[in-house]
Formats: sequence, structure tokens, C-alpha cells
Amino acid sequence: MFLTDRWDEMTEGMMRVVIVGGVAGGASAAARARRCSEAAEIILLERDGDVSFANCGMPYHIGGEIVERSKLVVASAQLLRRRFRIDVREQSEAVSIDRAARTIRVRRLADGSEYELSWDRLILSPGAAPVIPPLPGITATGVYSLRNLVDMDRIRAAVEATADGLRTAVVAGAGFIGLEMAEQLVRKGFVVHLVELQSQVLPPLDMDMSVAIRDELIQQGVRLHLGRALKSVTEQSGCVSGVSLSDGTQLSASLVILGIGVRPNVGLATACGLETGPTGGIRINEFLQTSDPHIYAVGDAVEYPYGPTGGAARVALAGPANRAGRLAGEHAVCGVSAAFRPVQGTAIVRVFGQTAALTGLSVRAARRAGFNCRSATVIAGQHAGYFPGAVMLTLKLVYEYPSGRLLGAQATGADGADKRIDVLATVLAFGGTVRDVAGLDLCYAPPFGSARDPVHQAAFVACNELDGRGAMLDVDADLSGFQVVDVRTAAEVAKAPLTTRAQVTAIPLDELRERLGELDSSRPTVVSCGVGVRAHAAQRILLQSGFREVLNLTGGATLRRRVVPTADSESTGGQS
Repeated sequence: MFLTDRWDEMTEGMMRVVIVGGVAGGASAAARARRCSEAAEIILLERDGDVSFANCGMPYHIGGEIVERSKLVVASAQLLRRRFRIDVREQSEAVSIDRAARTIRVRRLADGSEYELSWDRLILSPGAAPVIPPLPGITATGVYSLRNLVDMDRIRAAVEATADGLRTAVVAGAGFIGLEMAEQLVRKGFVVHLVELQSQVLPPLDMDMSVAIRDELIQQGVRLHLGRALKSVTEQSGCVSGVSLSDGTQLSASLVILGIGVRPNVGLATACGLETGPTGGIRINEFLQTSDPHIYAVGDAVEYPYGPTGGAARVALAGPANRAGRLAGEHAVCGVSAAFRPVQGTAIVRVFGQTAALTGLSVRAARRAGFNCRSATVIAGQHAGYFPGAVMLTLKLVYEYPSGRLLGAQATGADGADKRIDVLATVLAFGGTVRDVAGLDLCYAPPFGSARDPVHQAAFVACNELDGRGAMLDVDADLSGFQVVDVRTAAEVAKAPLTTRAQVTAIPLDELRERLGELDSSRPTVVSCGVGVRAHAAQRILLQSGFREVLNLTGGATLRRRVVPTADSESTGGQS
């Protein structure tokens, strides 16, 4: 059980705050604690040599986009000592915590000696460790994970030392780190094999949204191995020479990057009896206090309150860690602070010329969490189509039915995904609905957006469904049981036919009213166009002309061709 959310037994004189771990959470806590109290003694223990660095920038230094390594050092130990009067102790590992005595045992990694350090308040920021599967050959030279600057330096050195004719790499894991590393290795002239256990890249996205990233990877020459896992690493004289996959595929490689995931470093916390939650992270309250109110925890080892479900989740991102560290540092020295707001899991990744961004729940995650949810997907220009440089953005809203509460959003495109997802993450944070989204007052000028932004368009689709004016059908649905009507022009249909085994009746929208007699009003009907806009107009015409059931195919023929590229691959999806 959690104890009080504040403490009143502030000791007279100097308070000692000990922080275990730096980087985003620990360094933020140390700096905020000092800004709130000049009197406190603040000691920061860091196992590695780098106290505060931009780990999100590491792939880009490996690839050469960030040239100077020093740019990744956010705050050096020297800066923290000089500017904030923080006692920074690098190469110092926290070994154990005695909660009753309020001491922590510290090991100096330089010589192995240990000492006891007392504390009044303790802040844990131990981070997480890369998942290293226990596979044959996994310890061979040339197999790397990326978690700190030392890892980065080793990988960069290996990349630069690899001869041109041998530049073949295997990246295991098609999540954020895996995609960033694949991009940067291609930039450095490597042939890249990307291996992912799931059947899609970027598993946090719904499959229909991930296909744009998949296609971009293929276009850039990345060789995908989806639905497969590493089985073993082959080596010659202790150095990696290739890998074997779970389906028997053999791949040659001079470099293997593991981006399979991370595990929270909770050993120190659990050993002293602190509670963990259902996802394995350290349990905290709204003030970042653990089950011991004198001990705080922040960063990748923590279970944060998770807005979309009202539960808890581990979100290994720098933004939440920074915010959590700031509040924990303040509360530790002052006894009061603002409460930590729930996280939404907002994230973004660039993959060559495409961007994927998301916040909250996907359809898959929402259903797994027990929500009755639906989705609305639109494909629209990121700014006014008549202004030069307009490109298509695909935006998907996930919402609860019938309340309309926004549960999540995803976006892919060459430009504008970040802007829309940030807006929708804000709506999520305040518990808003798709009706709230439809009414947002967003800035508009032709170089920046549209009078009817993609955010609005997606919300309008959702509101139409909630109001019974426009039911949607999943883009990958099996259309064989429907009367399928394509309302594009004859030229559009000929250029890019709708991918389905079902018979398609092509009637241009502008001719639909005059040709209603060619259709059977008693049959369940699906209408489709390029992206869904004209199909909605057709849907309204048919519903008001006596047709019983009319569904609009989400994303139209454009999204359908991405997700169901051939009629033979047509699946049996359902209504979203």
C-alpha cells in the first residue's frame, strides 16, 4: 500500500537527496532539486561514465547525421558540479538499499571497493536494459545493442571499420530503434536485413497504418523478414558472419544490431521490498513516490499512470522521464509538487522519407483492453492541395463506441504527422471525444494546413458513424458477401482497380442518382472511391434512396491497395 503523498517531518539543517542513475530522469531530478533548494545536499550516482546524454540521438551519430559526438552530451558531470553544486559520482553502482536505516551501499567500479551512504530522500532512475536473447553465438564480436554512448561508440567504430564489400547488417526488431538503425545503416552503405517476429513493422501501429512504413523500407532497399525471429548467430573466429532465422533462412552479416526491446532494471527496488506493478515496473503514485514514501522512482523502470486505459504502463520514452524527474526532484526537497499527469505513449519515428507517429491505443490494443472501439481513417493533404508541396497524410482515430471518447491516433506521411498527433495527444490528455476534435480551432494558411484539416476530416468521419450517417468497413474486410460499388471515374478505376475477388459495379458518383436501377437496394452494399470522400456522398444518396445497409470502405481504393495489394490476399476483416 502507498503511504502519504507528502511528508511533514522535514529535518532541520541540510537534507541529503541521493539519486541513483542519471540520463533523462535522474539528471532532471537533480537539477530541479537544486533549483528548489540551495540547502539540500544532492548526490548523483551513475554507473556509467556519461551522466546525462541524448540517447535518442545515438542512431543519428552512428549514421553521421549528427557529426559531433559532444552534441549528445546534454549535461556533463563537470557542468552539474559547477553550475548546480551536485556531487556527481560516476562509475558508482548502487548495490543495495537499507530502507530502515536509510542507507544505500555503493560500489566504486574503478577498484571494487564499497561504502555506505545515508540519505533522507532517495530517487531511483535505474533505467532499462536491452533484451539479449540467449541464442547460440549471441556473444560474438559484431553483435551489438544500443543503450548508452559506449554502445554507440562501439557500433560507430565497427561501421566505419567495415570494408565496402562486407557491409551487410542484420537488425533484429522493427520497432523505433530498429527502424532508426536500419535507416542509418543504409545511409552508411550497408545492405540491411530487418528481422521482426511480428507480421508487420512498427508493431505499436495497426497493420493498415504500418504498411506505408513497410513500403518505404522496401523502396529504400531494406530486406524485410517479417513473422520470423533470430534463431542463432553464426561466427568465424569469434566474429559474427551471419544469422539463422526461425524459418531456416540463412543471412550473411558482418554486423548484427539487437533492437528487440528493453527490460526495466528493478532489481535494486525489488530487493529492498518496493512494490512493482502488473507490467513489471516499479509502482509509483502521482508524486512519483514508491510504496516507501521516502523513495521516488522515475524513468524506464517505472509504471506510469496510463491515460487511455486508466491503468498503468511502462513507457520507455525520454519525455515522460524528464517530466517525472523534474517533479520527483521538487517533491523530494519541498514535500509538495504538482501531480504527474498520465502518459499517452506519444511517439514518432522517421523512416527515410516517411514519418510514423502515434498516441494512445491502436485498435488492436484497445480491443485487447476491453474497449468497444471503432476507427476513422482519412487520407488528405498535409496542407492546401493548391499550394506547392502538398503531400498525402494518412490519419487514423481510434475511439470508444458509442461515447466517442478518443482512445488513440496514428499518422503516417512525408510531412505533418507530428503536428496532428501532438494535437490529438492533447485531446487525449483532457479526456476529449471525437466531437471535441471536430470542433477544434486550428490555425490555417495554405502553406501550413487546410481550412478542413485532416484532424477535422477524421473526426467528421467518426461523428458521422456515431450519428448513424456513415458506417465504415475495415479496409481489409472480405468484400465477397457485399454488393460493391466503385464511384470513381472510369479512368481512375482502369488505372487502379479495387483489389477484391468480389464483383465490382463501377458507377461514377455524378451518375449514381440516374443509375440506381442497376443496383439491388436489398443487398448489403459497400461503396468505395479514391480515399473515402466521394464514397460518403454516395453512401448518403443510397441510404436516402431505400438501401438498407450501406458501408463506406475505410480509406477507399488507395488504402485498400496498400493493405490488400492483390485480390488473392483479401482477408476476412470486420467492421471497425
